[in-house]
This record gives sequence, C-alpha cells and structure tokens, in this order.
Amino acid sequence: MLKVAIVGCGRIADSHASQILRIPGCEIVGACDREELMAQQLAARFGVRRYFGDVSAMISAVHPNVVHITTPPQSHFTIARLCLEHGCHVYVEKPFTLSTEEAKELLKYAEVYHRKVTVGHDEQFSHPARRMRHLMEQGYLGGPPVHLESTWCYDFGDQTYARTLLGDKEHWVRKLPGGLPHNLISHGIAKIAEFLKTDTPCVSAIGRTSTFLRELGEPDLIDELRVIIMEEAGPTAYFTFSSQMRPSLHQFCIYGPKNGLIIDDDHRTLMRAPGKKFKSYVEKFVPPIMTATECVRNSLRNAWLFMSRDFHMDAGKKYLIEAFYASIVNEAPVPIPYNQILLTSRIMDSIFEQVSFGESVLRK
Repeated sequence: MLKVAIVGCGRIADSHASQILRIPGCEIVGACDREELMAQQLAARFGVRRYFGDVSAMISAVHPNVVHITTPPQSHFTIARLCLEHGCHVYVEKPFTLSTEEAKELLKYAEVYHRKVTVGHDEQFSHPARRMRHLMEQGYLGGPPVHLESTWCYDFGDQTYARTLLGDKEHWVRKLPGGLPHNLISHGIAKIAEFLKTDTPCVSAIGRTSTFLRELGEPDLIDELRVIIMEEAGPTAYFTFSSQMRPSLHQFCIYGPKNGLIIDDDHRTLMRAPGKKFKSYVEKFVPPIMTATECVRNSLRNAWLFMSRDFHMDAGKKYLIEAFYASIVNEAPVPIPYNQILLTSRIMDSIFEQVSFGESVLRK
C-alpha cells in the first residue's frame, strides 16, 4: 500500500485526489495547506483522516511514501526539497519550478536521496497522446518528426480564474517570472520537448499584451506569445499561446516525411493527416471523405471509452500518476524522463528572458 499526501488544497488538488482514489493499492493519508481550513475541507470531501497546516508536521505524523505538491509555483522547489529530504517521492504540479537552475537542483536532490520525481504534464498521457506514440512506433510518420506545432490557449471567459487574477493586483500569477504564461504554457512546451534531439535548441520568442487586456487597464500582463524553436539536426517547432484567438485551441501537430498526426486535447481526438496526393479532381473529393471518416472513428472511440468508464476529464492525470507510482514500486524508469523536464524548463526560461526583458516585447 502506497501512502500518499497532498500539499496545497486549492481547486487543482481535487483533481489529484479524485484520480488517486481511482488507483488500487494507494491511500491518501494526509492533506496539508498553510490555510488549515482548506486542508480540513479537502479531507472531508475525500475521506482523508488527517489534515495539517505544516508540511513537516504532516510528514512526521503520517509518513507518506509520495507527496503531491499542488501549491503555487513559487513554493514548488522549497516544498519538494523538504519532502525529498524526508524520504518522500514527489509529484509536482506544473510548472515544475520557477527556473532551470531550480529544476536542476531539485533533480540532484532526488538523486542524492534516491527518490523519484515527476511533473504534472498529464496531457502527454491522454488517450490521443498514447495512440499518437503507438502510430509513430508503427512508422506512420514515415520517419523521424520533421516539424512540430503546439498551441495552448487560455480563455478569459473562465470567470473563476480570470476574475480572481484580474481583480487582484497581488495575485501570485503576476509575480511569476513569466507572468500569466508561466503558469499555463508548460503543457504545450513539454509536448515539443519530448521530440527535440538536443538540450540547447535555438529559441526565438515575441510577446505582447492584447488589446482586450489593455482596454481593461492591464498593460503589463502578456497574453500573446509566438515562439520558434530550431535545432541544427532535428525537427523545427512553433509554439503559440493566445488568450484571444478562437477557437481557443489546445492542440499538438506532428509532421513526418510521409504523414502527420493532429491531437485536439479539448475534443480528445487524434486525426491522421495523410501526405498522399490524388490526381486531378479526385484530390477535391477523397481527402474530405477521409477526414470525415477520421472524425467518425474518433467519435466512436470516445463513445466506447465513455461506455467503458475510461473517458473522465483527467484520464491522462490518472495514467501519469499510476505510471509514476508503478515506477516507485517496481523501481522502473519514471514516466517523464528528467532530461525532458529540464528541456521544458530551459525553453521556458529562454522565452521569458526575451519576452520580459528583451526587445521582443511588442507593446503599444
């Protein structure tokens, strides 16, 4: 039996608790938040016996094997280091840390204390993402990836989060080195990092504040990013973050020398994009039929997953947590390699250096 504890009992902690309880062989033994009432309420919702207002006190009292850290990113490094020092494995919500230097140090602590660490990039483990890797292993792309495109949008129509952020000048998101994007883009960047060949790609980024935010009197919140990522040998990549484009996409496209694959995280679909061309007017009729067939296939697959009770909103999170726990119990490799965690952090650092301090910021 794995004993699990959760530190940070805000909204995201509920999704962690829900998925942990779906996994056989583990128990949530403690909830902790510096606002102890938050921990008490989470404990009541999920049947957790003990709650705390201090991390060290919780670890000493319940001795968890694994700690999930779902606090604001500014505290990730400190809390994760404390948990590692006390012999706990650590699951850290995204973004992993505030910087690559913190990420490096945290992973070194994991090595020193012989404990495992992962980060909450659960979108890499959704049903479509796993099918994508399966098709790639079968050779569907026709070779190594040539080009990647990742789009990760944020809709200010999400009133629960947006009103809190826009109405509070001291909100913790505003104090992140990369501002609003820092809390949101690691999912999309991690999708690219998985397929890059080097640890030091060339990153070129520009950012700006949308007209929408300027009209609300928010000239310092950057909500539009465009990023190009290049390697001497390996795929090229584009990354887009936007609060204004519609539809508000969470999408990943990967193109090979023969075919491509397109993941829509919102609709939980994986579309095959054949590279074959047809002659004459056949090109105008057959490809649309093929696209329609792909849409029907995705709908039927999602319906089957729903009927089999495996189509809940956080299926990717459950898979990642389960895989992380299995790596602990079986002393197997972690589901997200540490070099990918570091590369994601390194790309984000480069983006924020350019957008926050360089001449790449476009403001009017």
